[in-house]
This record gives sequence, structure tokens and C-alpha cells, in this order.
Amino acid sequence: MVATMAHSLALLQGYLDLSRAMRRVKIPRRLSEKTSLAVQGRIGCGLCLAAHTEAGRAAGLTDTDIDFARQGTATDTREAALVAFAVRTLTEPASLTDADVTALRAQGWSERVIAEIVGLVTLNLLTGAFNLVASLKPEDC
Repeated sequence: MVATMAHSLALLQGYLDLSRAMRRVKIPRRLSEKTSLAVQGRIGCGLCLAAHTEAGRAAGLTDTDIDFARQGTATDTREAALVAFAVRTLTEPASLTDADVTALRAQGWSERVIAEIVGLVTLNLLTGAFNLVASLKPEDC
């Protein structure tokens, strides 16, 4: 993907910078992978789904966790709310309201985590969409 993305040095630099920045998030790795699975489930990038399934397992996710995440939810109600917010950020961002953010805060999610979820969705969209446009598939790697 990076080699193909390098046809635009500006895009490649932006991707690498965002990717590096998102490694410093405070979202727990298991939750980050659940979120990525939920978002990639909507985007439809098989390569990303395979990578995040493997990364999720390495982070300790069970098959149930992975199945729920791909459906845009989680077994934990607090995590389910954040994952659902991520999916809506991807699929219908104009529908999000102050009440949605307030509800996440009421469940104990910090401003930082809420902001980082938007960043994680953005990184997943860039990666997944680029892989789809470049016709990259799991068997290519």
C-alpha cells in the first residue's frame, strides 16, 4: 500500500504522520482494534479486516469480541457506545449531536478519547479506501 501511495508524496507524508500520531493515543489496544474492526466492516476492506482481526487476537480479543466488533458493537455496554459512535462518525457524521458526545462523557469517556476515536476512524478510512482503490487484497500480502 505504501509503495502505491508513494505516487503522491503529499498523501504518503500525511498518511505516515497520521499513522505515527495515532500510535500515541490513550485508547486501550483491545478497544482500538474493536473500533478498527467495526469501521473496516463498514468500509469493506478485506486486507484491513484481516490485519485488524490478527492484531485483535494478538491483543487478546476473543472470537466473540471480533464478531461483535465487526457488527459495530461490543459485549461491554460502555465500549459498545464508543464503537457505535465510531461507526456513526464514519457513516453519518452529520447526524452526530452534542447529546451524543455528552452521552459518551456521561459513560466516563474523556474528551481525549472521543477526539482520538475520530482520528482512528479517519486513519481507517484512509487506509481502507486506499487499499480498495488500489485493489489490494489479503492474498497480495
